[in-house]
Amino acid sequence: MVLFKRKPVQFLPVPEIEDEQQEVWHIPQTGEVFLTYEDYLTRMDFYKQRRFICQISGHSGLTFFDALESELAGAVEVEQAFPEALKGPILRRVQFSTVSRIDTLVDQIYDEFKNDYYPGEAVTVHILGGERSHGIVRDKTRFGAKVLPDGSVAPPFSRYFVSLDDRAGQEVMVDDSNMFRDRKVFTKAVLRSFIKKTVTREAWNGAPWLVKHDVADKYHIDTRIPPHLRYDNKLLERKQLQLQKKASQFDPALVSPGPVSPTGFRLPELKPAPKSHKSKAQQALQAQQQAIKGKHSTFGGHEPGQFVHLPLPGNPFQFPMSLRGQVPPPVIRQPEPTPPPPPPKYPIEDLQIEPRGLVRPQLKFMCKDPPVDVAPDAKPPDSDDILMKSTLPLLETWDTLNVYCEIFKLDSFTWDDYRQAMVVHSEETPVQLFEEIHCAVLKILVSSEAEGGKVQIQLPELEEEEEEEEEQLEESTAPTPEPDPQPSGRATRSSMAKMEAERLAAEAAAAEKEMQKAEDAPKHRAEDVLRDFDWIEQLKKRDFQDGGWEMIMVGLFHQLSKNERLKASCEEVLQQLVPTDIEPSRETVRQRYATLDVNFRAQALQIICMLTTETKAIRGYMEDCSETMTGYRKEKIEWQRKRKQLIEELKGLHDQRKILLPDNLPPSPPLEPAKTNGDVKMSDVEDLPANASDEVPETDDDGPARKLRRANDRAAERKRKAEQEQQRKEKAEAAAKMPKQSKQFQRVLKEIQKKEEEVAECEQEIAVIDNDLREADCPRTRVLGKDRFWNRYYWFERNGMPYGGLPNSSTASAGYANGCIWVQGPDELEREGYIDMKPEYQDEYKAKFGMTVPARKKLEEGATSVFNATQWGYYDDPEDVDKLISWLDIRGVNELKLRKELVNYRDKIVKNMENRKKYLAPAAEKEKDDEDGAASVTAIATTTGGNKRMSTRGRGVTTIVAPPAEPAPERYRCMNWQNMMALEEIGHLHSQEPPPARSRKVTKKKEAALAAAKEKEVMVEPEMVVTRGKKGRQSAGGR
Repeated sequence: MVLFKRKPVQFLPVPEIEDEQQEVWHIPQTGEVFLTYEDYLTRMDFYKQRRFICQISGHSGLTFFDALESELAGAVEVEQAFPEALKGPILRRVQFSTVSRIDTLVDQIYDEFKNDYYPGEAVTVHILGGERSHGIVRDKTRFGAKVLPDGSVAPPFSRYFVSLDDRAGQEVMVDDSNMFRDRKVFTKAVLRSFIKKTVTREAWNGAPWLVKHDVADKYHIDTRIPPHLRYDNKLLERKQLQLQKKASQFDPALVSPGPVSPTGFRLPELKPAPKSHKSKAQQALQAQQQAIKGKHSTFGGHEPGQFVHLPLPGNPFQFPMSLRGQVPPPVIRQPEPTPPPPPPKYPIEDLQIEPRGLVRPQLKFMCKDPPVDVAPDAKPPDSDDILMKSTLPLLETWDTLNVYCEIFKLDSFTWDDYRQAMVVHSEETPVQLFEEIHCAVLKILVSSEAEGGKVQIQLPELEEEEEEEEEQLEESTAPTPEPDPQPSGRATRSSMAKMEAERLAAEAAAAEKEMQKAEDAPKHRAEDVLRDFDWIEQLKKRDFQDGGWEMIMVGLFHQLSKNERLKASCEEVLQQLVPTDIEPSRETVRQRYATLDVNFRAQALQIICMLTTETKAIRGYMEDCSETMTGYRKEKIEWQRKRKQLIEELKGLHDQRKILLPDNLPPSPPLEPAKTNGDVKMSDVEDLPANASDEVPETDDDGPARKLRRANDRAAERKRKAEQEQQRKEKAEAAAKMPKQSKQFQRVLKEIQKKEEEVAECEQEIAVIDNDLREADCPRTRVLGKDRFWNRYYWFERNGMPYGGLPNSSTASAGYANGCIWVQGPDELEREGYIDMKPEYQDEYKAKFGMTVPARKKLEEGATSVFNATQWGYYDDPEDVDKLISWLDIRGVNELKLRKELVNYRDKIVKNMENRKKYLAPAAEKEKDDEDGAASVTAIATTTGGNKRMSTRGRGVTTIVAPPAEPAPERYRCMNWQNMMALEEIGHLHSQEPPPARSRKVTKKKEAALAAAKEKEVMVEPEMVVTRGKKGRQSAGGR
């Protein structure tokens, strides 16, 4: 039976169905029937929770169906494994047992039956001579205990007749000491599973174990519960005990006699006050009532079984007889207040925690249309062209390009450089970062001619649609036959109405046809510009220059527009690149893309970046990272195991050190003697030179003063040497008096130091592996967590990339990658289910907390909020990070996890934010840094021969010419980025054509020219200039 919260799952009864044709929903595993689909879904959601327990195996965290399947499989396994001969006796022993814990019950049953055997069991017996033989128990004889003549009692024992398997027809009689079962047949685990399968118990204290009815009928076990074990009798006994306890509080006869006064009257018993949660006023009231009862019972009558004595004469402590029988007025007992509910067990649902009045730090927005009004300083100055809907595509593409930069062969770049490169739109300002991104992504979609020229993604077909359009064009141009003239007849009302209806239908069809024609009319001229341009072939050839990659983008989007899912997005981009009012050409496409709005750029780049996830290159990289992470995890487990072992050894060494420490402690230091007057005078002498030097005037005849100073200096030097000698002697004496540490103690200290160093090494290795795991975790972006209003928090350096980007990138000096914590609003389901709830739920929440959830969101988030998943805000100030951590409430489930992540990465986040501020500092503050950067760029250009770069990938020396630098009217920060990875790995930029192959003849000529130049250098020896190339030198007059 499947358990939920340690209790069997109770199935719902079958409802009454009046109409046999009514549609119902059925769960075959439980037999439950539901009249409404909502009830069926609710029950299925309950069964699909991972909160069920398999009763037989004890496995938890399962769905109901998984637990049921596990239970059925376990039942079959137990039925086959458990000995049939033991089932009946064990079930009879378990029946009506009141042992509460099943572990205790299993231990008791196992101890009783491990040396007790029953007919039909397969056992192994020891025969005389030490031989072992398998057999079956045929009969069992039980002998009871026997009292011996000396008074001792011999324990009971049994004798068994066993039929031997290997000796047909032979039997042996043995006792339990000479026979045993197979170890795997009767174990505590198997016994526990068998008991769980066949026995049940109700959920009340003292309930007996009951064998299931079908099992009890099979083994003829009585199922009639004894009266004293029934729940109603147990309940009745408890009530009687409670009544007796209450009666004992008011009837003194039911209580043992207490102290008695000399007069024979009972004195009130003095007992400590019981611990209670009652208030002081209630305790005082009860004390007063007990005092009044005590007076009345003591002086107003006598108790049975005791003598009543008359008052002693002359006793001044007796009340008058007239006052002894008076009964005090009845005191009305006030009902005890109900105890307060227990405090909640945290963490709980975040919105079920009372508001604390704290306000979240203000968000910033990187767009021109934030969801709320914000101050001007809450938006960066270069974000006036970005719409809120473009924030997500920009973040997605930046993250994808940086995580898979090794596949794209792109240097990592900062978020701000990328955003600026996307915003800059001018024909006069070519940005290498913008061009390299598009060309690198396009290369992944189609392989080069040298690699086979295969398309790596699935593209919709164009040929069929073009053929259909041609057929439709032919049909439309074919002459339509004229209808035959119909004979005119006399017009009637019905015929006129019919003609009018036909006319209206024809007009409606014509209007609909016009609308369809307007919709089908081309909104761009992509087909015209692509008539003589095969974008796949040009992409294979890597024809990217002079508007080549822009034309390839147009061809790709035109073909992707045939996909219904991407049609709208591609059509919007194509309308911007090849509008109908401009004659399309390669040059116009290049110009239009150079001035394209940043929002359409982000939309276009998002489309092609999403296509790369289908390629073998990206999928293979993911698989490689997954295998790498598996190796890292195994290595981490090894280091953790080693660290655990070292810590255990270190603990034992520390215990040894504590044992040896008392014998190796140094003696207490002696008291320092008080300074003598001579010491004081000598200290005065040390101060003398300074004072004397201040008073001596600077004159020509200062010889005596100099002699005095030299004498004082010599005296001070002698004093200092004497003090050093004295300190040395004292240390030597103290060392002589100090007992030498034993060799064992020194060995233990050295071992402790060695183990601590090894533990530190293990921890360092584990930290390195954790960082490697973080960088290799590339399949998806990890979210930091959610807050109480279901906003998601992202820190994109969290996984998939180094904290500061690639260390060898051209902008690695920036020291950060994104440098912001991004906040995304809740998705639609979370918003409707937790924030914008139904009115009745809002009223219930308001009655509990004094405000609705939207009002609480407005109060606690302040003036800046995000309301849905398309809205994004961010934090870029280290102070806001600390304020955000303080704002989160660890009593909530979501915010506990989010705060843990923020605290874990807080130092890295703050460091990246500070580096970002330095990188984006105003030009006035960075004037010196800009000059240094310009000087370094100039040095690189000088050492590489202007716009040339040295490469040693082939034989000889090859000079690869970079694109000529065009004069730019403005220098942007993103233009400092260079794709060094492409230059190192493929020898040229992605946007450039590959260098032509070198012929053998040219190489020989070059070698002859170099040899002649060397001969001249031997005779002339001109001045040499060392370049920053990878290898070799270059003369001052060389290329």
